[in-house]
Amino acid sequence: MKTVLMMTALITICGFTIWQTPEWIVPEVANTLTNPFSGNTGATEEGKKLFILNCAVCHGDKGKGDGIGGLALTPKPRNFTLDKTQQQSDGAFFWKMSEGRPPMASYKTLLTSVQRWELVNFIRTFKKQ
Repeated sequence: MKTVLMMTALITICGFTIWQTPEWIVPEVANTLTNPFSGNTGATEEGKKLFILNCAVCHGDKGKGDGIGGLALTPKPRNFTLDKTQQQSDGAFFWKMSEGRPPMASYKTLLTSVQRWELVNFIRTFKKQ
C-alpha cells in the first residue's frame, strides 16, 4: 500500500497520471468552433468511411463504445449514442479528436481538419439510432 501511494505521488508530481477521470472537459474556445460541413451529406458519407477505418475498432460499428479494441481501455471509449454525448458541441468533438487524451490518440497530424470535421458529421448520425 505504501508503495502504491508513493508511486501515485511521484506520478502526480511529474505532471501526468495513469488514471483519467471519465469526464473530458474541453476549453471554452472549443465550443466556439463552427463545423464548416454541418448538414453536408457528402461530408457525412466521407466521415463514415473514416470512422470505419479509424474509430470503429474502439468505439464499435454502431458508436456505442463497445469495439474490441476498447475493451481493456480506461477510460472506456465514448458511447456516441448517449444524449449526454450528443449534447456536446461539434467544436468539442473536433477538439477532442484533434488533441486526444490517453488512451485516445491525437488525430491532429493523422487526419486533416476536413477529415476530422467529416467525422464529426458522421458521429452526429448516431443520435438518430
